[in-house]
Parts: sequence; C-alpha cells; structure tokens
Amino acid sequence: MILDKELEKLSHLTPPDADPEARSRALAAAMQAFDEAENNAATAQGNAQGWRPSSIINWIWSPAVNKKFLAGSALATLLVIPAAGYLTFELTRNQPIVDQERVAGTLSKNEMPKPTGRPAEPVAPAPKLSEAPTEENRPAQSSAADSAQVLQDKQPQAAKSAAELRAEFDAGEIAGLTNRSKSSAMPAAPGAPQQQLAEPMAVAPSPVPPAGGRVQIQLDPNRERFANAAANPIKSVATDPVSTFSADVDSASYSFVRRSLTGGAMPDPQSVRVEEMINYFPYDWPRPENADQPFKATVTVMPTPWNHDTELMHVAIKGYDIAPATAPHANLVFLIDVSGSMDEPDKLPLLKSAFRLLVNRLKADDTVSIVTYAGNAGTVLEPTRVVEKSKILSAIDRLEAGGSTGGAEGIEAAYDLAKKAFVKDGVNRVMLATDGDFNVGPSSDEDLKRIVEEKRKDGIFLTVLGFGRGNLNDSLMQTLAQNGNGSAAYIDTLAEAQKTLVEEAGSTLFPIAKDVKFQVEFNPQRIAEYRLIGYETRALKREDFNNDRVDAGDIGSGHSVTAIYEITPKGSPAVMNDDLRYGAASKAPAETSDSAHQGELAFVKMRYKRPGENKSALITTPVGDANTVASADAAPQDVRFSVAVAAFGQKLSRVPALDAYSYQAIVDLAAASRGTDPFGYRSDFLGLVRLADSLSQQ
Repeated sequence: MILDKELEKLSHLTPPDADPEARSRALAAAMQAFDEAENNAATAQGNAQGWRPSSIINWIWSPAVNKKFLAGSALATLLVIPAAGYLTFELTRNQPIVDQERVAGTLSKNEMPKPTGRPAEPVAPAPKLSEAPTEENRPAQSSAADSAQVLQDKQPQAAKSAAELRAEFDAGEIAGLTNRSKSSAMPAAPGAPQQQLAEPMAVAPSPVPPAGGRVQIQLDPNRERFANAAANPIKSVATDPVSTFSADVDSASYSFVRRSLTGGAMPDPQSVRVEEMINYFPYDWPRPENADQPFKATVTVMPTPWNHDTELMHVAIKGYDIAPATAPHANLVFLIDVSGSMDEPDKLPLLKSAFRLLVNRLKADDTVSIVTYAGNAGTVLEPTRVVEKSKILSAIDRLEAGGSTGGAEGIEAAYDLAKKAFVKDGVNRVMLATDGDFNVGPSSDEDLKRIVEEKRKDGIFLTVLGFGRGNLNDSLMQTLAQNGNGSAAYIDTLAEAQKTLVEEAGSTLFPIAKDVKFQVEFNPQRIAEYRLIGYETRALKREDFNNDRVDAGDIGSGHSVTAIYEITPKGSPAVMNDDLRYGAASKAPAETSDSAHQGELAFVKMRYKRPGENKSALITTPVGDANTVASADAAPQDVRFSVAVAAFGQKLSRVPALDAYSYQAIVDLAAASRGTDPFGYRSDFLGLVRLADSLSQQ
C-alpha cells in the first residue's frame, strides 16, 4: 500500500526541464556510435541487383492487399506460388559455379602433366556470380577432382565410354591429375577470392583427343567391305556347256583368313575367295620352254575327295619365269596412304618396313618415286635411281599419318609422276598401299575405276597392297587392281611383305601376259553337270572371250594360276538336274569328222595379250581319258595339296557340298601332299586348318 501511494504522488509531479548540456552529450555519443557501426560493417547486405529476396514478396503482396484484389484463398494461391518460384530462382542462381572449360581443358593428353610427386601449380579461380565470405589465405577447396559432378551435369555427352571413342591416353596421367586429396589441392592465386563447393567429388576420365588433337573413332569390324559373290551354282551341260572367266593371281583372301583365325575368330565368309587361297601357294607346274609361249596348261581329272560320285577337273598354268639378269628396268611410284586411319601399328609402320624390303630388292638403275595422300596429295620423292638408296629409304622413314583420305587426287598425281619417268620397254607401275578408306573427293568404286582405266592406256600398271584391319576396303582394292592391269595383295605381317615383295617380286612387278581369259567347253556326251570352284568375281560372258576390248587378269613372271571344276559324269547318281523333255541330248551324234572329239571330256581355251600389244593369241588344250587318274593318291602331289586348299576355302565359305567333309579330312589330305616346303607356307596352312577346326567347335 505504501508503495502504491508513493507512486500516485509521483504521477502528479511535473517532470523537470531537460538539461541542454546533458542532451548535447547524449546526442554526440549516439552519433559517434552510429558512425562506428556504419564504418565497421563486415560485409554489404543484399545481392548484386540491390534487391532483398523478401522485399520482392512485399512488393507484390502489399499492392494486392491495399487495392483489395484478394478475393479469396484461390487468388492468394495464384499470387504466392509464382512469387515463391521467383524467390527460389533468385536464391539458387546466385550460388558459386565452376569454370567447366578450365577444368576440362586440362584433360588433354598433350597438356596433362605427368605425376611427379611435387605440389600442383596454382591456377586462378573460375569467374562466378557471387562469392562466399572468405578468410585471408584460406586453402582452396576446389580442384579438378572436385568439379567433375558439375561437369557431368552440364555436359552429359562427356560420359561416353572409351569403347565409343578410341582416345588413346595414359590412365596413369589421368589418375595423377584427378585423384588428388585435399592435402595436395591447388592453392588459390594470391589475393584472389575463393570458391566453395558443397562437397568433394571424384572425376571419371572423359574421352579426350590423342596427340595432335585428332579423335580416333573406334572402328566397327563390320565396316570392312569385301568383294565377293554367292558361290557358283551347279550348271547343266545340256543348257550351259561353256564356262568363261578371267585369270586371277591375287592372294589377298588367304591373308584375310589367316589374320582372322590367328586372331581367334572364324573369318567372314564374304572375305573368302577360294581361287585366291589356292593361288597363294607356289606350285611346281610344268613350265613353258621359252618366252614365245608365255605359259603352259596342265590338266588332271581325279575323284572328288568329298563326293565319290563326282570328279575334279584340275586346270593349272605356269607362267614363263624371267631371269633376274634379263628383267627390264623398273619405274615404280609408291603411292602411300598417310591418312589418319593409317595410324596403326599394322598399317603405316608395317607399310614402311615392307617398302624398305622392296627397295633393297631393286636394281641400281631402277627408279623410285613416292607420292603420299591424305586430305591432299603431295610428292615426297621425285624420280630417284636406286643407286641413291639412302635417299629413298630416308624419304620412307619420314612418312607420318594424319588427315582424311583423298585417294583420287593421289592416284592422279602418282600416274602423272610415272608418266614423267616413263621407261620404254620397261616396267612402269604404280604401287598403291592403303587400308582402302577413301573418304574425301571422288571415292566411289566406279569413279576410281574410271580413273585407272584411263591411265592404263598409257602402259602404266597398278599393284594394290592392303594393310590393317577394321577399316579395310577390299572391294575397292579389287576394283582398282582388276581395272588397272595389276594385282592385289594383303600384307598383315612383315613375313607376308617378304613373300610378296621379295620372294615373288618378279611375279608382282614384271608382267608376261595381260587380259588372260579362260573358256572351258564340256562334252554333253560325257559330262552332265559342272561347278566352277571360286572365280565368282571374275566371271565373263561367253562372247567376252573373243572380244579383245574386254579387260581381264594379268599374269606376272613365274605366276601360277589354278582353276578347279567339280564335274558330274553322265549317268552319275549325283546328277541334280533332270533331262530336258524337248531337248536333243539323247540324239546320237552324227558320223562326221567331229566324231573323233566325242571321247573328250572338255576343251580348254586360253586367250592372252603380250604386254604392249592389243591383239590376243589363243592356246587350246583338249581334255580326255589320258588326263584322268583312278584315285586321288595317284594325282600329282601339288594337285592334291591345291585340292585340300580348295576344300578348306569352300568349307570356310559355307558351301553346302562340303558340310559332311571334316576339317580333319582336309588336314589328312594336305599333310599327305605337303611335299617340300622351303618357306613353311604349307605347314602354316595345316596349322590354320586345325585352328579353324577348334574355333568351329566353340
């Protein structure tokens, strides 16, 4: 009570007047405190636009309320949700970001530092929209390893696997760059503000270009293109008694098959050309006695190993072998593909070694030129005599790969150079070495075919050497070789280069006959049906045989060419076609001067032109009982081995006639007829057959 009374008294008292001096002191102290607070603020408030995020809502909400636009909860929802979304955007877009280009830019093989154990060099921080409060000399919290998640979010395409992009980089270098701990994080540049990420993240290696900046695409094996066709059908002699085809001395298919089998896979049936497998091997067929007749034919008829009701008619020719001392002078132009696709160990490096072997085989007065092509063609070496061998070898050693493949321009340049150094009565040849990938300029098979057809008229022949795998265009190689009066070979090893360019250099370089054609007519009185084994891509029309304007294959010095027919004798249970109801097959032959021919089985004809001539010559060989042997064992050794190779090629091609004939039976036939094998080619063949047998059972 006493307290209440005292308070009541005080409430009625008049407050004293303010002391002016005391008020001045209080005001001065307040102003000083305000100035100190304003000058010592730790940091400015707000964002870069001068807006407080909350003021945006007030700016929208207040006019709406003051003007009484709020009509209910529905209208409020329409206003609040956009405002909240905009506020979220304002808050999130000002977060620190990472300079992705700076992080990714160091992931190049050319720029990546190799791990040395020393601290990494400092790098400047990436530009950002806003900065978090920092402390002086605080260690950086970001690194290449910390920024990977942001990089992946912004650039999802960087997540492609190494199987999709064949970027050849050192995994150790990537690990040294990206797998750093915080203790070795990159320090910030002096005086630079710091960035802060929410948490450290690991980097997955991204596909990056290899040295030189060229991205190498992983090549699909299915990109390889092979020139082949369906196996020849069985033909009835009553309706189709004549078979016509061009000679083929190429051997590329055998190398394709060997490459696949030794790589642990069965070869693509389209890559198997049986005649090239047969002609890969050297045979000791009877030779012509002199150069007046460039080759001689030998015919053998024997039982078929895989069908006891049919026979094989084996036709073999051997070309005249030019003595090295009498070999004509050679003018060779090496046309070398140095495009990016050749940058593989089994392509340009092997190619360079192969041409070094050939240069060492040439005579001192032979001439060599070198033209390369990638995006553009260029002359690396003007015509140079082999007496200056070191100059030629040095030019070969300097070759490097890079760029796209413009083969047409290179072919034009090579033929021009060959024409410039043309040797009359000599060998003028362009030797094209490529993986066949012509992808710029005129690149269709037909366009390039027209180019080489025009150039061959100048007496310049073409040899095509294929290298590498995964990108091989065998179809184009065959087209160029067949229309450039040359041959095609596939070089998969240095040993194959030795065989093709050194041991068989005469066959490869020195032609003895061009436009060689075969025509076989079967006697319908003795033979019911026939099937030509191989030569599907060399088939000619019957009328082409006597047409000298039709191009055909060429034969080099010492070349062997073998053709095998499976024939069905008249009355055999293996006959597949019925007799014609209205045909004259049953009519007895007239007693004329031709009756002497009725005992023949077939009649073999060959046409050829000598190099430099345009008119063909004819060689004929009748086939009768004198050419027949009673059993396979009675056939010459080389005949039996070539038949084993033919069986192997057909089985790889999946010819139905060989389904029941085992690989082991092929091994037995080849082993019994291997004979002398100075280079080991036949022994290697036996190994391939056994390997195919094992792979076929997987």
